[in-house]
Amino acid sequence: MYVKRVLPNGVRLISERLDTVRTASVGIWIGNGSRYEPAALGGISHFIEHMIFKGTEKRSARHIAIAIDALGGQANAFTDKECTCYYMKVLDSRLQTGVSILADMFMHARFDQHDIELERGVVLEEIGMYEDSPEDVAIDKLFEQCYAGSALGRPILGTPETLQAINSEAMHDYVRRFYRPQDTVVAVSGHFTEDDLDYIAALFADMQGEGRNELVPAVYQPGLLLREKDIEQNHLCLSFPGVSLLSEERYAMGLLSAILGGGMSSRLFQTVREQNGLCYSIYSFTTPHLDTGLFSVYTGLGAETEQRALELIVRELRAFCEDGPAPDELSRCREQVKTNLLMGLESTGTRMMTIGRSELLRGQVLSVEQVLAAYDRVTEQDLLGLARRVFDFSQASLAVVGQPGRAEGYRALLQ
Repeated sequence: MYVKRVLPNGVRLISERLDTVRTASVGIWIGNGSRYEPAALGGISHFIEHMIFKGTEKRSARHIAIAIDALGGQANAFTDKECTCYYMKVLDSRLQTGVSILADMFMHARFDQHDIELERGVVLEEIGMYEDSPEDVAIDKLFEQCYAGSALGRPILGTPETLQAINSEAMHDYVRRFYRPQDTVVAVSGHFTEDDLDYIAALFADMQGEGRNELVPAVYQPGLLLREKDIEQNHLCLSFPGVSLLSEERYAMGLLSAILGGGMSSRLFQTVREQNGLCYSIYSFTTPHLDTGLFSVYTGLGAETEQRALELIVRELRAFCEDGPAPDELSRCREQVKTNLLMGLESTGTRMMTIGRSELLRGQVLSVEQVLAAYDRVTEQDLLGLARRVFDFSQASLAVVGQPGRAEGYRALLQ
């Protein structure tokens, strides 16, 4: 059962106690990510995520690293389009000590200019590392293409040009303006006491912030992106407008993705890989956001086989729109999705991620039973109607990274 406490300053503390474990996972969620950034400071949320580990007013970066290791704990962070999360997993007996370090990092980061100059190089290397992964490039560049002109389309890491404009003053100002208590959720899952929760509440009771995070709606636009890269394979990502993370159809969308490209028995895996031997990897995935979303298919293969693979992918999507799922497909994939959900909940870290993200972005946390029931309510007709609406090829977008062919050829395939 989830317990929610709202502090006087607006910080939300949501907790889920598990008596059968000896660990606790805690995450500080802030409702600010790359789509809230001004264009001139692209990547500042991710840069701040790095710098929060580089020292506070009373702890050096080395002190923080040693203290976390001494606890036997695990600490990390990530930045997304719409949120940033700083999290830790420790033994229940070390929870208060661990949270005190995490809260100090979050609320009292020093943002020393010398450290910023050093870490800027690290972030630039991270951008370079991402460029060495053509799968990531294909997916992210298509995302930028689909939402070109909006903040949602800009890269989370920023660019070398925008990173140069970020200094200590910019970071302090950004945190003061956009790290607001009202947009902060502290999520705890695992074994803890009421004294632990009171201690956490006291740590965050003094958090301050001003300004307002305003979401500018993103407008999807279909497009074709061809990018040459000196690699062996072509990496393709085909996308369509999907549903938002607030949509009631998100459960149907999850099942649709599972049927088409969610595992070894999925239609795309069986057709493109198993029956025709055209690729090693092929899968589908969804990317939901507060006001929009994408449904995508990825594959990596040789330039000489990509045309045939694309023809088969298009054929499978169109066939689904004609006939919908077979009864055994829906039941099998429903069980697969539900089992993956339940297995994931055996980890306190996964449970913390689930309740923290849900409270932050949706304003509520559904019980496991409610989520399972939502998947059980999805019918064959629900999936057929959703597929016919989503797989509109006049709205399709495609990215090809590697040695792409002529644009006219890809357009003809999608038509």
